[in-house]
Amino acid sequence: MPQTPDAEVVRTWCGLALRELGKAREEIDAINVYPVADGDTGTNLYLTVESAARAVEAVFAGHEAAGSGAGPSLAEAVRALAHGALIGACGNSGTILAQLLRGTAQVLAEAASDDGEHGADHSAPGPSGADGGAAMLRLALRRAAESGYQAVAHPVEGTVLTVATAAADAARRAVGDCAAVATAAYEGAATALEGTPDQLAVLGRAGVVDAGGQGLVAVLGALVQTLSGRAPARRPVRGGGGIGHHARVDDEAEPFAADAGLDEEVSPRSPAADAVDCGAESGADEGGPAFEVIYLLEADDAAVSRLRTRLDALGDSLVVVGGDGLWNVHVHVDDAGAAVEAGVEAGRPYRIRITHFGAQDAHSGGHPKQPRERTQRAIVVVVPGEGLAELCGESGATTVLARPGEPPASGELVDAIRRAHAREVVLLPNDPELRYTAAAAAEQARAEGVRVALIPTRCAVQGIAALAVHEPDRRFDEDVVGMTSAAGATRYAELAVAERQSWTTAGICQAGDLLGLIDGDVAVIGADVTATAAAVLDRMLSAGGEMVTLVLGDDLPESVGDALGDHVREHHLAVDTVVYRGGRQAPLMLIGVE
Repeated sequence: MPQTPDAEVVRTWCGLALRELGKAREEIDAINVYPVADGDTGTNLYLTVESAARAVEAVFAGHEAAGSGAGPSLAEAVRALAHGALIGACGNSGTILAQLLRGTAQVLAEAASDDGEHGADHSAPGPSGADGGAAMLRLALRRAAESGYQAVAHPVEGTVLTVATAAADAARRAVGDCAAVATAAYEGAATALEGTPDQLAVLGRAGVVDAGGQGLVAVLGALVQTLSGRAPARRPVRGGGGIGHHARVDDEAEPFAADAGLDEEVSPRSPAADAVDCGAESGADEGGPAFEVIYLLEADDAAVSRLRTRLDALGDSLVVVGGDGLWNVHVHVDDAGAAVEAGVEAGRPYRIRITHFGAQDAHSGGHPKQPRERTQRAIVVVVPGEGLAELCGESGATTVLARPGEPPASGELVDAIRRAHAREVVLLPNDPELRYTAAAAAEQARAEGVRVALIPTRCAVQGIAALAVHEPDRRFDEDVVGMTSAAGATRYAELAVAERQSWTTAGICQAGDLLGLIDGDVAVIGADVTATAAAVLDRMLSAGGEMVTLVLGDDLPESVGDALGDHVREHHLAVDTVVYRGGRQAPLMLIGVE
């Protein structure tokens, strides 16, 4: 049934847009020739939408944690969408898309607020019902197109801006509900995209459509599917095959073990997390600026106006998006230092990314690098400490370091899968909060032709257990089943320090208390590391076990591991203990019992 905009619609749209851009990413990368032939446009659009989706998920997670019984309002969801896209915008294309989403969000948030924030129940209909929702969507698409032009210092026709304007014009003429408006916008955008080679000479010479415009069509196709429940038909265009939208999804089943204690449900939607750091669009035409500079900036409107003027004189491809004191700045320049200094004078720049356009074309010893032959199988594992990264690396795994408070984004996991350079990859996320991120990365890697199996490990000790039984010479499915069984047979625990007084399943804890968490739940509250860990081990081993794995954080001395090994030998016969150093950034202690 057609839907009107509400918070759940925004959430679904983000998930579908992320999926469609993931499938179209490589195709969009391949056709990019404007403003620079960088081959990163599809990737940057994907990472921008991923950041937006993560922000929307964070709003839903906050309401669920509060136990309010109602989801976020439409205004909350679209503001999160705009903020996530802004702080995660990558490259020229991603920055413009962030502004298009911001313009859309402004209208939806204003309409929801004027309607009395009825959307506090995210299942409630849009403002003023279906007719009002359709009118609101028309206005949102118009505001998006106008905002896009305002963000670009020197707008050029035949680009994503043209496609956005065509979408808004088609939506204005559409009659019907929100689904009809979205469908008209999609068709208008797709038609405009087909004409971009006739508007921009560089596209015509290359025989391709605008890459950013193709990405926008994919995002609008996801909106149509969200509102109508049906994916629009794929329309072939110049430049290889499609507008970035597919009518159906062929999902490969994951080899999960239902009885292994691991989560079986996987969705491409990413969970709440910090904004993603991303690769810049690089590879300028010969004679163009040498650097791409991107940063977030805290500054007032007057300072940003002066900054635009200064950066416009320094370089080209200037795009400044944002508002309300937070901006995303993108520019191509020869003097990267001057571009950053201009930001310092305007306010507080941070998350500064500078990319030299010639970096990707570097050759080794004056000769082109030869492509490395793919291996048959590889393991990609997320680890919470440098010591564990070294340990897993010695076992042949490709590692991704999860820093405290900075879980890796799906783009980082996809990059790791690419670095592994294998035909078959087993992915071990080692964190329940990464299940959706890992699923999105696996889906994107499959679209690139890699066979990926995701084993939803919840802790690093489960990943260690899975890695220990990995046998690259056996059949892929058999290897995955064996690793999944080993991970599922491993109970896990963690020692952490309480940050504040709170109620737990083991009683009331005070700030500074040691917490022993078994399978994610507080089971023991203590004051001494060794005594608390011993109590945790006793509880875990009361159900049996053959092997104990201890991972000690950087702050714990070796004597703690020795004492716990002695405790296990004395109180639990025939149980072996192995101790690893987690290294810097690792948790205080991880415990595994197999």
